[in-house]
Amino acid sequence: MCKFKFLAILIIVSNSLMAQVAGNINYQTQTRYSDNNITVGISNDSDLNISVKGLANIEADNYVAIFNITQLGETTKEVNELLDSRVNSVINKISSRENVETYVDMVSFVPVYEFEVDKKIFSKNTYNEIPVGFELKKNLHVRYKDPNFLNELISICTGAEIYDLVRVDYFSDQLEKTKSELMKKAKTILTEKIANYQGILGVDLNTFEKQLSDGYKVVYPVEMYKSYQAYSSSSLNLKRSANVNQSQKSTTLYYQPIIDKEFDFVVNPTVLEPVIQVMYEIRFRVNREKEEKASKEYILVTPNGDLKTINIGN
Repeated sequence: MCKFKFLAILIIVSNSLMAQVAGNINYQTQTRYSDNNITVGISNDSDLNISVKGLANIEADNYVAIFNITQLGETTKEVNELLDSRVNSVINKISSRENVETYVDMVSFVPVYEFEVDKKIFSKNTYNEIPVGFELKKNLHVRYKDPNFLNELISICTGAEIYDLVRVDYFSDQLEKTKSELMKKAKTILTEKIANYQGILGVDLNTFEKQLSDGYKVVYPVEMYKSYQAYSSSSLNLKRSANVNQSQKSTTLYYQPIIDKEFDFVVNPTVLEPVIQVMYEIRFRVNREKEEKASKEYILVTPNGDLKTINIGN
């Protein structure tokens, strides 16, 4: 009996540890990851397809953070002066920083209306829409190289009552170099796979009709954030007339990169921070039902007595 109790406790503790290691995302009823993998198309009716997929994780070397600023005012002059004062206070504090650039993007400038009640004694009230001011929106773009600078930038923007961080874009100067590296590695692996298939099948694939297709796909961190809600709630067996007030559940956002389980090779496989992910696939198709037509050589004697060799396929 004691042994049975100990085993039951051990099982409970083990399950708790596994859940802790996996993360709170397991509180969801069902977790599904979207299919962001690369798939290069090829024509139908193929006999043999050989595919090589590669993935590269690139750390960004440039970032652009975009903040939205909204300002209300009674006059056009007032709303412009108030918003420019907030934006300029941020720009002045970061303009002297190395590798930092700013750009202000005009978004919208519209009048604001409210309703004024026209009260009447012997009839219904009338609501008249009247202009009360203006709303001005601008976006502040900040380009920087050091990812740690974002924390300081948010603090500076908060001091100017700028709280809306719209997005952060990632850029890399190594994108083209990485694409070339993926292509070279994939070509080497594809050659090895073709040799293996020829050894297994005992045929020379070069004698058949062949097709080759390839392609790239680039995924940026802003596209790869997911959300979930982690909570435990009890079920109640209540009457239909009962009132139940539920608490608002917190939503968690997390970065979910492309999982590298379906790739033949991965460049820089360990991902610590959000990265730019480049995928490359090359597909080799062999139709063994159609052999390549061998050419025949014919010798043509010209009226001048010269000999010319002509290749004519069967």
